[in-house]
Amino acid sequence: MSEKFNLRRLMLACLAILSMALSSGHAAAAQLLVIKTADGQEVSLTREQLEAMPRTTFDTTTIWTEGAKTFSGVSLKAMLAQMGVTEGTLKAVAENEYSVDIPLADLDDHAPIVADLIDGQPFSRREKGPLWIVFPYDSDARYRTEENFARSIWQLVRIEVR
Repeated sequence: MSEKFNLRRLMLACLAILSMALSSGHAAAAQLLVIKTADGQEVSLTREQLEAMPRTTFDTTTIWTEGAKTFSGVSLKAMLAQMGVTEGTLKAVAENEYSVDIPLADLDDHAPIVADLIDGQPFSRREKGPLWIVFPYDSDARYRTEENFARSIWQLVRIEVR
């Protein structure tokens, strides 16, 4: 009888741990990007908030993917302008803490974008997602530079404005 009781307690404990893991994973999935402004303001953006912003879409090849892909997302410059950020330098940070500085003065109105869709679909961490700073590399030679390739951070999780 006590063996059944212990097995039941073990199963309930496993279910409780699984429930906590799933709920914490769901909360983490809701927040895709954190932006910290120079004045200390911090904004967390969800997929739904990103989807509600004006979108930019372009087709381009990359040095990391095969063939042309359709990237859709929010202009980095427009996203920051909505928060009142119009000058300074960004520190874009990936999930693995890789980071790069991007002067706001180097941003165009429609490039780069913070892509959240490739070929119309969200993409996973394994596919460099869920957010990737992407330039329309094929549209202009000025986007095909080592500097812009280095700025093309995938698995983007945080932007700090300095």
